[in-house]
Amino acid sequence: MATSLDEQIQQRRVNLAELGKLGIDVYPRSFERRHTISDLVAEHGSHDHDTLEAAQPTTVTSGRILAIRAFGKANFLVLSDGRSRIQVYIRQDSLPELDFKIYKLLDFGDWVGVEGRLFRTKTNELTIWASRLHFLAKCLLPLPEKWHGLTDVETRYRQRYVDLIVNPESRRVFETRSRVVSAIREFMTARGYLEVETPMMQPIAGGAIARPFITHHNVLDMPLYLRIAPELYLKRLIVGGLERVYEFARTFRNEGIDRSHNPEFTMMECYQAYADYQEIMRLVEDMYAYVAEHVTGSKVFTYLGTQIDITPPWKRLTLHEAIAEYTGIDYEAYPERAELAAAMREHGFTVDPKLGRGRLIDELKDTVIKGETAKIKEPLFLYDYPRDISPLAKPKPGAPGVAERFQAFAGGLELGNAFTELNDPLEQRLRFEDQARQRATGDDEAQVLDEDYIEALEYGMPPTGGWGGGIDRLTMLLTNQESIRDVILFPTLREQKQGQA
Repeated sequence: MATSLDEQIQQRRVNLAELGKLGIDVYPRSFERRHTISDLVAEHGSHDHDTLEAAQPTTVTSGRILAIRAFGKANFLVLSDGRSRIQVYIRQDSLPELDFKIYKLLDFGDWVGVEGRLFRTKTNELTIWASRLHFLAKCLLPLPEKWHGLTDVETRYRQRYVDLIVNPESRRVFETRSRVVSAIREFMTARGYLEVETPMMQPIAGGAIARPFITHHNVLDMPLYLRIAPELYLKRLIVGGLERVYEFARTFRNEGIDRSHNPEFTMMECYQAYADYQEIMRLVEDMYAYVAEHVTGSKVFTYLGTQIDITPPWKRLTLHEAIAEYTGIDYEAYPERAELAAAMREHGFTVDPKLGRGRLIDELKDTVIKGETAKIKEPLFLYDYPRDISPLAKPKPGAPGVAERFQAFAGGLELGNAFTELNDPLEQRLRFEDQARQRATGDDEAQVLDEDYIEALEYGMPPTGGWGGGIDRLTMLLTNQESIRDVILFPTLREQKQGQA
C-alpha cells in the first residue's frame, strides 16, 4: 500500500528525532571532505577492478542520497554532488555500531559524508566500501523522482532548488551560463575594455524604449526608476575619457512575460571610443564566436532543431531589404504613417493606432526575424533603422530619416542592439523632444528628456560605437532552451494563490 505524502513527511521527522536520540549533531557545522564525487569519478572512473584492488585508494566524500537499496546483508546508497554520482556499499560488519544505526534512519534526499575505499562490484560499478558514515542534514520533504507535465514545469521555476537536485540538465544550463559570462569577460579584457558599474536606481529612466519600474526614496523624497538600460551612464564615462568600457547590468523593464522576455534580465553593454556601428558588428560576431567555442567547444551547434553556424562573418541585410523581401512591403514607398498603416492592413497586419511610423516598421521587422516563424534563422545583422525609433543613434549620411543602428539575431532570437552613438548635444535635444511628442500621443515607452546627459555631451564625446546584448538569450541559444525562464535561476512568476499546487 502506497504511503501518503503526509505519512512520508511524518516518518522523516520521526527519523530525525531518532537520530538526535543517538547523540549525534543532526545539523553539524562542517565536514572535512577530501574529494568531491566528481573528482572521484574523473580520477578513478576508468580504473578496472585489478587496478583499484592494487592501489586501494581511499576517500572522504559527501553528497545527497539519490537511492537507497538493500539486498540481504548488502546495502547500497547512491550519492550525488549535483554533477556526478557514485555508489556506496554499506555492510553492518564494516561500520561502527553507531554509523550503522545512522544508516537505518536515512531517507532519500538526505546529506551524508562517507569514508572508505574504492572498488568495483561484481557488476563492475565504481563503489565506495564505507568504513564510516556521517550524517550531515535531513531532507524533511520527499523529493520528486521525475518532472512531467505543465504543473511540474511551473514548480521547477518556483522551486529551482528542487529542480537543481533532481534535474542534472538544469544544473548544466546554469553552469554554462556562468561560463558564458566568464568567456565574455576574457574576450573584453583582452581587447582593453574596463569593466565598470553604473546605477541601478536612476532619476530618469533612459537609454532604451521601455516602460520602467518606479520606486521612491524616502529620505530624499524623490521618485527613482529601476534602470531600463545602463547606456546613458556608460556614455558619460566615454565623455570622461574611459575609451573602452563594459558592464554586466541587471536591467528591469515593466513589460510582458513570454518565451524571450522576463521583467528582470541581464545585459552586457559596452562602448568604444573612435568606433562606428560597422566596427561594433565585427566586435560582436567575433565575441559570440569566441564565447560559443569556449563554452560548447564549437562554433556550430543546434538550436530548436536548426543548425546555427556562428562563425564570422555573419549575414548582413538592411532593415529595408529584409522587410521588403519577406513581407512584400516596401516601407520607403510609404513616407507617411497613414500610407504605411494602410499598406500593412492590406497585407493582413494588425496596426496599433498609438504607434508612429517607425514603430510600425519595427513591428514588421519582428514578423520577419523573431520567434518560431522567423524567416531567417542564421546569425544575422539587420542594420540602418528608422531615425525616429533610434533617438540615441547617429544619422546615416545621405539617407534622410535613417540611423546607424543594427540588431543581431540568430535562431529567431533578438540578441542585442547597437548604434554609432549620437554625440551632437543639439541634435540629441531635438531627438529627445521628438520622443516627448511621441509620448504625448500615447507611446508610453518613448524616452524622456535627460538634461544631465545632454550637459555631459556638451563637454564633448568622441566618435563612439556601442552594443547591448542579452546574456539570458545568448544562454538560451547555446544551451538549446526554448524559454528564457529555463536560463534564469529565479524568473518572475505570477503570484501563487494560497493552496494552489
